[in-house]
Amino acid sequence: MATNNSLVGDFFQNNVKLIIVQVLIMIFLCINFLLIITFLKTTFFHGTARYILFAVTLVSDSFVLFLTDLLFTLGLFNITITMWLCIIIIVPVYLYSTVTPVTLTAMTLERYVAICMPLRHGELCSTRRTVYCILIIHGLSSVPCIVIFSIFFASAPLGFYKQHHICTMEIFDIWQSHLRTAVYQLQFLIMCIIIVCSYVKIMKVAKAASGENKKLTTKGLKTVVLHGFQLLLCLIQLWCPFIEANPYFSSLKHVRYINYIMFYLAPKCLSPLIYGLRDECFLNALKNFVSLGLYKRNVI
Repeated sequence: MATNNSLVGDFFQNNVKLIIVQVLIMIFLCINFLLIITFLKTTFFHGTARYILFAVTLVSDSFVLFLTDLLFTLGLFNITITMWLCIIIIVPVYLYSTVTPVTLTAMTLERYVAICMPLRHGELCSTRRTVYCILIIHGLSSVPCIVIFSIFFASAPLGFYKQHHICTMEIFDIWQSHLRTAVYQLQFLIMCIIIVCSYVKIMKVAKAASGENKKLTTKGLKTVVLHGFQLLLCLIQLWCPFIEANPYFSSLKHVRYINYIMFYLAPKCLSPLIYGLRDECFLNALKNFVSLGLYKRNVI
């Protein structure tokens, strides 16, 4: 009887967790969808580097949200799938989980150029160079993924791909997990250094600025700080597998769930707040789109 009550309790808790996660993800995806449509419908944004990069983060975050939600649901109810299908799902998760922080770093550099090198901003941040930047972002983001999966494919037996297991991000052995963390931490260390250096440079300009320039640099500083905070959350996300593997934390039933909410979902909701709802131009365009053209505020 006690076992049946325990099973009923676990089933109820799992459903509550699933409902909470689905509600949060639907809210985030709806916001991202509105912002993506707003970007596509506003031609002014198509020629501005920071808005193009912002659209990249929206698409990558939405993609990761959808795939991690699928993995979370499968894992919550202990549903197994074949490993070859699991790998197909996990590869883009790894790739686009890195695309967002690398893009955030590129957006920070764009703000640095706009504030500290305003005369060269049009040249350095043109539409063509932004497209090249996006290709470079995906190239850099794929390096850790190529290294990790090359080792995995070389070491995994052929029969492994036909096996059925619960699909999680931790399908590698311990040594590969340490390698994965080391590669990502090196990458994130470089990005943190870039963001800190940009912040220091912008702060120096902010102290010397006045009037409208003072407001612009102050807003740029706040944006860089928010980018740094989001990057910190992404970095902590890398430690989640080790936290969950710890004997003390692994005994706690809700650790994986809390980690998913705090370090997977939370960073994904910051991008639309930082560059969408906080940006006056984008907010005006969003209001115009949502109100079906009744809100006539000039986007530019």
